[in-house]
Amino acid sequence: MAGGRSRRRKSPRNSGNSQEMWIYGHHAVFAALKNSDRMAKRILHLRDSLPENEPLPTEIDIDPEIVSRDQLEAVLPPGAVHQGMAALMSPLPTIAVEDICAAAENQEKALVVILDRVSDPQNIGAIIRSAAVFGAMAVIIQDRNAPQITGVIAKAASGWIEQVPLVRVTNLSRAIETLKNSNFWCIGLDSEAPGDMQEINQPSHTALVLGAEGAGLRRLVRENCDELVRIEGSGGIASLNVSNAAAVALYVLSRENTNQI
Repeated sequence: MAGGRSRRRKSPRNSGNSQEMWIYGHHAVFAALKNSDRMAKRILHLRDSLPENEPLPTEIDIDPEIVSRDQLEAVLPPGAVHQGMAALMSPLPTIAVEDICAAAENQEKALVVILDRVSDPQNIGAIIRSAAVFGAMAVIIQDRNAPQITGVIAKAASGWIEQVPLVRVTNLSRAIETLKNSNFWCIGLDSEAPGDMQEINQPSHTALVLGAEGAGLRRLVRENCDELVRIEGSGGIASLNVSNAAAVALYVLSRENTNQI
């Protein structure tokens, strides 16, 4: 599909639309191209870099461009592991907490993740990937001080940002109240909590709340949780990276929760 298109070899330019984003890496690019809620504006790749066993989706109505490595890396963050390809994509649709609540209303089991002051895009992407593996419907973050959805998050999420929405809210405590009003039981991870996560009763609708490494949950967020638990172990949650703690907690909570939005 990409062969013989040298006439399109021009120097890539960043789009003027700040909401458009460059997605890079095989998994992330192919997942974005298959997402009917997105539109591809440009597809760049190095010669012979497209996977032989996975053709580009037939619905794409633009020609991919063969470019040099320098041209490709000029539009990406420094050090980006692009695997020889990138795509300029329209933004993902905006989803609100109320949309999550409505989708969960008629589901027997539902699980979401809430992140309090987690700002590292690599951690957020890894948590989205774990959320997808363990059947969570969404990941919710506070808009202030949180990174925008970028190629870094999409790459760290291995393309699962297309399936597990990242919901941005103005007020995290208010979002927790909205979930609680829709019968979600909010469980906060706290290394000082008296209860062990393995011993909690399995709620049908669960919101898992995680704080930033070191700082943990803010006071109001902690107080708004229905229950605080710790991860039992030789080092406890304090010894875990937040994305690792999320994976462990999601495993415990998702043994029967398999629904997605």
